[in-house]
Formats: sequence, C-alpha cells, structure tokens
Amino acid sequence: MSSTAEKLLSAKALHEMRAAKFASRKRVNVIALSLSLAAMAFGVFWLIWILWETLRLGVGGLAIATFTEMTPPPNEAGGIANAIFGSLAMVLLATFVGTPIGIMAGIYLAEYNPKGLLSNVTRFVNDILLSAPSIVIGLFVYAIAVAYFKSFSGLAGALALALIVIPVVIRTTENMLQLVPPGLREAAYALGTPKWRVITSITLRAARAGVVTGVLLAVARIAGETAPLLFTALNNQFWTADMTQPMASLPVTIFKFAMSPYENWQQLAWAGVFLITIAVLALNILARVVTRNKL
Repeated sequence: MSSTAEKLLSAKALHEMRAAKFASRKRVNVIALSLSLAAMAFGVFWLIWILWETLRLGVGGLAIATFTEMTPPPNEAGGIANAIFGSLAMVLLATFVGTPIGIMAGIYLAEYNPKGLLSNVTRFVNDILLSAPSIVIGLFVYAIAVAYFKSFSGLAGALALALIVIPVVIRTTENMLQLVPPGLREAAYALGTPKWRVITSITLRAARAGVVTGVLLAVARIAGETAPLLFTALNNQFWTADMTQPMASLPVTIFKFAMSPYENWQQLAWAGVFLITIAVLALNILARVVTRNKL
C-alpha cells in the first residue's frame, strides 16, 4: 500500500509540475502574442495614416493639366508632365541596363562558380551595394560621370539607378536558382544537354517567377529614389527627351515642391507622391500575383 501511495503522490506531483510549466508557458505565450499584436498595430496605424494623407491630399492635386503641362513657376497653373516622363525614361533605362547584368551575374554565382574566390568577392561587394545608402551611389556617379563630362544628365541618373537595381537582381536571381532541385539539372545532364541549355531551358525557367519578382521589387525601389538623382540628373523645369541634358523626375520635383511655401507647388508635390505610391503599389501587387501563380 505504501508503494502504491508513493506512486500516486509522485504522479500527482509530476502532474502538478507539468501543469505549472504549461501555465507558465501559456503566460509567456500570451505576453509574446500581445507584444507582437501591439507592434503590428503600431506599424499598421502609421501606414494607414500615411496612405490616408497621401490619398486625401494627392487626389486633390490631380487634374488633366497635371499630366499635360510642365512644372509651373510659383503661384501659376501647371503640371508635372516633364517630371513623369523623366522618371519613366530613367527608370526604364536603368531597368533595361541593370536587369541583364544582375541576372547574368546571379547565374554565374549559382550555376558556374558557387564556391569560388571570385564568387565570394562578388557576394561581398554585392552585400555592400545592397546596404549602401543611395546618396553614396549618387556621389559616385557624380564623380565618374557628371564631374568628368561637366554636365548633369538623364543618362547619369539612369546609371545611378541601374547601380541600385543590379545588386537586388543579383541576390534574387542567385537565391531563386539555388532553390531549383538539383535533380532537374542532373536529369538534363544525363540526357546530354549542354550546361547553357540546362540553365536557359530548365533552371532559369523554373525560377522565372522569383527572378521577375526581384526585378519588379528593384523597379519599385528606384521609382522613389531622390538622392541619386539630385547629384546626377538634377532637374529641369521644361520638357526634354534628351537624356544627355538635365532631366526632371518625380522624386526630385516632389522634394523641391514640398519644401516650398507656394500652395500650387505643394499640391503638385502631393499629386506626385500619390502617383509614385500607386505605381509602387501596382508593382508590388504584380510581384505577388507572379509568385502566387508560380506556387
């Protein structure tokens, strides 16, 4: 009887100890969950506030003249057509220049020399470029292009934006190619397929959704960059399609107009903010759709 009683007591003590541990873990879980929800609510609150202000003030500045007229003098009617065109031109050129370089570099890192010395150096430099402030890139392009040719230009602005696109595309391409199962490559090699054909027809095609997503996110990032364009493209109050001359852009125009005391400039600045926000939102949604369809 004594041994049975001792077993019952030990079982009861073990049960109480487990119940105490469970209660302690439950309290910690509730605290962690509450802190996480509070942090999420704090971030979402400011995000909704920013979006609401952008919507409220940005829509009020939209008109037909916004898309058809040039940036005006103070207290006069006008639009931001030249800034919209300049931003589109520099972003598209930067994307067309930076995307092939980034994809090819990512292919080299993932497929040809994943553990070599050159690959390690490339990854190290790429990480530095990813974390470098955009103003540093703008100063670099200013030193090698603007100061050398003694002229601000849209080409210099596109070059600065391309240097921001390249590291993003490199990292995304390499990571997506590394996720492709090795069995796909081995099966293709077993059939006698050359390496370049395996990359273009199998691995790159299997990872195309992730690569496209990386490109879209890179475009969304450079769409609102101001600092590099201040040192490279500068600004232009008039319409110009000559990329060798100073060129207007939405971020620089917003920076200039938002800090002014003139009401018409401030309205155009908010209209530009609204247009950039909608463009970035559309690119992010497109990236999500591409990834979802792949999955």
